[in-house]
Amino acid sequence: MPRFKIFWPAIVVAAVVSFIFEGIWYSIFMKQWLVGIGRTEQWLMSQTSVSQPVQFVTAFLCSIVVGFGLSLLIQATGAQTARRGVILAGFCWLAFFLTGFAKEYIFEVRTLEIFAINTVYGLLDYILIGAIVGGWKGKRKP
Repeated sequence: MPRFKIFWPAIVVAAVVSFIFEGIWYSIFMKQWLVGIGRTEQWLMSQTSVSQPVQFVTAFLCSIVVGFGLSLLIQATGAQTARRGVILAGFCWLAFFLTGFAKEYIFEVRTLEIFAINTVYGLLDYILIGAIVGGWKGKRKP
């Protein structure tokens, strides 16, 4: 059984980078994203079903889980490198993220534009997280 080293600073930094990237991405594509989900800017500013802090904490925790999972997968499959992190992140995106969204979007009859906004974000986000947790190993204890 392989022994895994969980380097929490890398996972937390990857989650922070992911959180910032998500904010930038959806700020750039805000208008198209709102149209794609059938909402307006007024709805976005007035919606009260889930508080913004809960949304932000959820997004951050999800990135922690992705970083943790990619860290384990990288270590379980070979050398821990940024390159392996990017490759495995891309594989996970293709095998799980993209396929899950594709099924959801085809049955919800959503546009290709909103599908692209969300799935390209996911690919780039996974690659960022994978590169950070793959490349940043921390110091090994003797």
